[in-house]
Amino acid sequence: MRVTIDGALIRSESDLHDVLARKLDFGPYYGRNLDALWDRLSADVERPLELIWEKCEASKTLLGVQAFERISSVLIRVMDQDESFGLDERFTVHFE
Repeated sequence: MRVTIDGALIRSESDLHDVLARKLDFGPYYGRNLDALWDRLSADVERPLELIWEKCEASKTLLGVQAFERISSVLIRVMDQDESFGLDERFTVHFE
């Protein structure tokens, strides 16, 4: 599955959680925080999953550098974990 995020629409961490919860069908019990995001992406989401974050520089400006880096760090950790497990079908993230 390929999921695209429009970075110009991600103005807060809450916006990101809204978009991902909707596009990945996280359901009503999704915790809407970075720990919950890690839990869902690292264990629950069907692979392969390619996440494309378009206009990521716009998100970085709107969110602030620190918030953007906290979020992107979670996404990169999930990708690195899948790679370290040697999975054929993996989570990947691209920042464009």
